[in-house]
Amino acid sequence: MTLRDLANLALSRIFAPPCVACGHPIPQPLDGAVCEVCWSRVVPFTPPLCANCGIPLASWRAAEHVARCCARCHRNPGVLDRQAAVGPYEGVLRDVLHALKYDGRRSVAPMLSVRMRAAGRDLFEAVSLAVPVPLHRRRQWRRGFNQADLLAVGLGLPTTRLLRRVRATPPQVALPAAARRRNVRDAFRLSIDEARRITGRADARLDGLVLMLVDDVATTGATLEACARVLKEAGADEVRALTAARVVTAPRR
Repeated sequence: MTLRDLANLALSRIFAPPCVACGHPIPQPLDGAVCEVCWSRVVPFTPPLCANCGIPLASWRAAEHVARCCARCHRNPGVLDRQAAVGPYEGVLRDVLHALKYDGRRSVAPMLSVRMRAAGRDLFEAVSLAVPVPLHRRRQWRRGFNQADLLAVGLGLPTTRLLRRVRATPPQVALPAAARRRNVRDAFRLSIDEARRITGRADARLDGLVLMLVDDVATTGATLEACARVLKEAGADEVRALTAARVVTAPRR
């Protein structure tokens, strides 16, 4: 038995820390706040997936007939070039993200990043930098961290805070799609100093860069689209997005 095994055994017996998802004691608390059983219960998205937003398509036949896009992306492709997520925002994945975001359980971030990298493996080609979606400074001060920063660092890409959130916005969770888009309109700005630092250009242009936006959850994609628009206007060649989870709603009939 290794020293780490002994430490895990001692911590599990003395403190019996509960898993943030199932509430049962964790046998290996040094490995994070989620037990192995719950990690195994995370349901990933499986092909066929929309080539644009990354949500599951009904069938390969649907993928072939609509350029591999879901109906919403076929109607309105948006600014983002490609997107991916680990799985739907439900079950264990939702519990884990709540623990990170609202309970400050930062130890779950590295394992989430591992799963995000696997889910978005096709998006990493030619990516220059990871760009975390920023929080407004007041919200980050209250929370103590930005969960998108933690997830981005674990992806193995150079990470830069190229964006600033210049307007505090109400939480998106209770808003319908149209209101979400209005809510984040003009909420983000390019960080000119950071753009000059990473490009070496006085005009802060991002020409030639392929950027990966990183966030915890995509609901309608309004926040990611608002961020991508700022980066594209600054000259980025491509903007892709990778999140831990995505809300999937039933298609309208």
